[in-house]
Amino acid sequence: MNFEQLNTSGWAKTYLVVDADSQKAALIDPVYDFVDIYLEALNKRGLELEYAIATHTHADHITACYSLREQTGCEYAMWKDTASLKVSHYLDDGEILMLGSTPLKIHYAPGHTSDHVLLESPTCLFTGDFLFTGQGGVGRDDLPSGRVKSHWESLKILDSLDGELDVCTGHDAPDTAMQNLEWNRNNNPVLGMTSFDEFEAWQSKITASLGSVSKIKTALPANLFAEIPESIPWME
Repeated sequence: MNFEQLNTSGWAKTYLVVDADSQKAALIDPVYDFVDIYLEALNKRGLELEYAIATHTHADHITACYSLREQTGCEYAMWKDTASLKVSHYLDDGEILMLGSTPLKIHYAPGHTSDHVLLESPTCLFTGDFLFTGQGGVGRDDLPSGRVKSHWESLKILDSLDGELDVCTGHDAPDTAMQNLEWNRNNNPVLGMTSFDEFEAWQSKITASLGSVSKIKTALPANLFAEIPESIPWME
């Protein structure tokens, strides 16, 4: 299995995962702004896009999952109880998606949103906004369907996973070096917390520092209804 991050700007990360033997591919958390880059990468390498996967319903960008399904015929995969429309493959906890000979195991991890999942490959853990690198902590839980208590309880999922897994996050500051799960256990402040009260206080502090999500009024309805708006302010 090979993987790489494709987005050329911003903090959102999209991963192209390729099964080397079959040349079948998946895109994890593709962003509509970069859909032409994804299609070019697939075509140049002769890859078959089997899955476009959203780890959750995003509030800070428009997903490219349904656009990719329309253009390539791939499956649009999300958690089985998501409110987002036009999903063609509903994921279940513990399900294993086979990308050629490469397994991608689904872990249901609600908190940042109620439909959040993690994807575990043999070498990587794709965490969306559930877990960030080091001091980035985790994603904020004050957006639609987010629940601080659920996020805290879901963190126990990480306890049973191999520390050598590279943590492939949905966001991180530019130039943040990728680290494995064991490194994050030792360096991510959230993973060192021992009580819900401590986590809740951290969430309150981080939410206050981040302020409002500027793209939410455009991005969230687009993702829920699977419709590209006629006007996308940040792309004009």
